[in-house]
Amino acid sequence: MNRKVTNALGAIGNTPIVKLNKVVSDHAADVWVKLEGGNPTGSYKDRMALAMIEGAEARGELKPGMTVVEYTGGSTGSGLAFVCAVKGFDFHVISSDAFSKEKLDNMRAFGANLEVIHSPSGKIDSNLINQMIDRAKELAERDDYYFTDQLNNSDIIKGFEIMGREILEQMENPIDAFTCSVGTAGTIMGVSNILFNSRHHTKIVALEPASAPYYSKGKSGGKHHVEGIGFGFELPLLDKNNYHEARGIDEGEAREMVRRLAKEEGIFAGTSSGMNVVGAIQLAEELGEGKSVVTVAVDTGLKYLDGDLF
Repeated sequence: MNRKVTNALGAIGNTPIVKLNKVVSDHAADVWVKLEGGNPTGSYKDRMALAMIEGAEARGELKPGMTVVEYTGGSTGSGLAFVCAVKGFDFHVISSDAFSKEKLDNMRAFGANLEVIHSPSGKIDSNLINQMIDRAKELAERDDYYFTDQLNNSDIIKGFEIMGREILEQMENPIDAFTCSVGTAGTIMGVSNILFNSRHHTKIVALEPASAPYYSKGKSGGKHHVEGIGFGFELPLLDKNNYHEARGIDEGEAREMVRRLAKEEGIFAGTSSGMNVVGAIQLAEELGEGKSVVTVAVDTGLKYLDGDLF
């Protein structure tokens, strides 16, 4: 397809969906993966960044000359920095050295004003996330700042409903299950809204790190290295009526799956994508042949080359 767009924002979305052929056993259901690394900043967060900015513009909350502020582990920040660059807004981002250097550098490259909060353990937990949130809220008190507030901003759901409609158009067979890891909850809410209103009777499964099993076991305070998910507290946007089950996935299994995806399937992604595929394969084993499971490779592995993942 020849895609000709008036600016780079038009390159967001319409990503391919690919069947896994080697990491799934013969007796299992088919597993399909939506490859979101093809978005302009290499992540599905471009979708929610555009939805948040355009939603605020439409309501008159974000005006020319204002600065956008957000707390983020990197991919949302990269998406917002990209959208703000195209639209001409300044962007002030609160992040941490617990997240990958590539993501921090990526935000800077798009012109973001990056403020880094130190993580003594080098890991991600609810205390760190709350520190980032508090700093963003402090800046948001300024009249010339607009706080996108990703955890409370329902515009992101609209951004991922577009992904849900793409999945419906791409899948010819019934979608028996959809699974993805939960960060802001925008993806699972947006896609499930579309699937629940389709002809498919799809099982929706929310995933989180097994070491931070807030929704799967009701435990908070766990630490992990999976960026962008597993915040360890109640998510304002996550409606429990929009999923059937929550599961904890072992981070070590997710990291091993990332390496297998690259070497065996040619899919280059990060740890949360590996977690999504591990969860999808679990469902595929349970459902058996003749069924279909869909999940998401949320970003590109290029964002993780500085660490020990590869």
